Amino acid sequence: MILSLDMDSEVPIYQQIRDRIVEAIASGQLAEGSSLPSTRQLAVDLGINFHTVNKAYDLLRREGLLRINRKSGALVQRDARSGPPEPGFTSEWETRLRTLLAEAVVHGAGDPAVLDSCRSVLDSFTASASASRHATPGTGQGDSAS
Repeated sequence: MILSLDMDSEVPIYQQIRDRIVEAIASGQLAEGSSLPSTRQLAVDLGINFHTVNKAYDLLRREGLLRINRKSGALVQRDARSGPPEPGFTSEWETRLRTLLAEAVVHGAGDPAVLDSCRSVLDSFTASASASRHATPGTGQGDSAS
């Protein structure tokens, strides 16, 4: 797994780490049961404070996407094949979606452009996940971050 971060972004680094990991899970690069680097190792690889990585991992744990164990480290707890979402997920997700769509409207993006963007992004995840499922076992999982 390779994480690309923008150190000059206004988005906090822990949030960028969280977002890239969610995207890797959605695209099939990380499947349920995949292990992630330790917080210290990922921090070294990225050249950042390990507390920043810890904050991202903890957020993913609270969201039900990671399982953190002292012995086995951080493991992906669910992926697209894990079944229906946990109770409450849909309403929380729709709240975040409402804000993203409001931003698009405020900036003048019309319905067709917004819907096309949504379809394109969703298709990119489903196409990537499908390709990952058909790849040689072991590829794309457990690679170190950079």
